[in-house]
Amino acid sequence: MPQQAWSKKRERQYEDIKKGLKERGRSEDTAEEIAARTVNKERARAGEAKQKSKTSTNDISSSRRGGLRSHSGSAGRTKAQLYAEAKNKNIRGRSNMDKAELAKAVGRS
Repeated sequence: MPQQAWSKKRERQYEDIKKGLKERGRSEDTAEEIAARTVNKERARAGEAKQKSKTSTNDISSSRRGGLRSHSGSAGRTKAQLYAEAKNKNIRGRSNMDKAELAKAVGRS
């Protein structure tokens, strides 16, 4: 549910995201959770939140990530995200891998 600290803009953003998720078949609870997480991440990126995680501020924005994925269907994570996970897992040869190879290497399809 929207928090009191959210601005009118963030409340509208929450409702729009929630509505879109429900239209795509997500349950009410799941839609609310995803919408709230997305809004809170955007608040952190904009400096509106008191607390923020490193991934909230260093990762690409939710809207940009959605835009990147919209052209390739449900291709999932971006190459940069797969590369970062491969780096965290110390996978050798990751710099020479394409997106499909990175996805396979980190155990995602």
